[in-house]
Amino acid sequence: MEKLTAQLIRLYLLPGLEPAGPAEQRSAATPLVSPEGRMRAIVVDFPRAPGDASRHWEELCQVANTLQEKLGFPAPAVSISGDKSFRLWLSLREAVPVAVADRFLALLHDAWFPELRLQAARAVALPPCPHGETGKWAAFIHPGMGASFAGEEGLDMAPPAAAQLAFLEGLESIAPAQFQEALAAMQRPSEAEAAAVPVPAAAPSSGLLLKDATLEDIVRHLHALGIEPTFRHVLPGRDR
Repeated sequence: MEKLTAQLIRLYLLPGLEPAGPAEQRSAATPLVSPEGRMRAIVVDFPRAPGDASRHWEELCQVANTLQEKLGFPAPAVSISGDKSFRLWLSLREAVPVAVADRFLALLHDAWFPELRLQAARAVALPPCPHGETGKWAAFIHPGMGASFAGEEGLDMAPPAAAQLAFLEGLESIAPAQFQEALAAMQRPSEAEAAAVPVPAAAPSSGLLLKDATLEDIVRHLHALGIEPTFRHVLPGRDR
């Protein structure tokens, strides 16, 4: 678990904002904003809409793919909240003022997602941890498995720490120049396509097209990391 905490600090937290206590006691939100008003984690919540069990997952996929395909960002992390939400996690290599993070999401909204409400969380319960109300576990997930959690965005038990660690170890942070370039490009009025930052032809595409991965792809990926998957998901309506 110490290695997992180290990855959370590497990707998302500023000094002094480290998670306190073991995962079982982390249902309280950890602040993402420093006392100086800066943050390096942009965590966007995608809540389930009433009467629609999957639209929020499709919306997350659209945003995640746009960030990679149009802006050339590294693949983000994806988590389930333990309640009714998916979350998208962007890691900034260097912290920015909260106003800049908000401006980034506002520009993203205006350029491609006028129908979505994109807001950066100021604090969030760090996965893996149990949700304070439902008791189900929030966890990072393989992006290709997201659709299987639509309608029940939580685990009945703590996820394997090795798998959680594997999901985070390969992630990269957005470089300062890359983030500033994306901001500048999206500020050009009436030029949504101009916001596309060229991605090198040799750039890996494994993080794109979140809905395309099959269960066999995921198992093969975990086996390559030396991890035996132990996924457990109870479908809605099944006896517990």
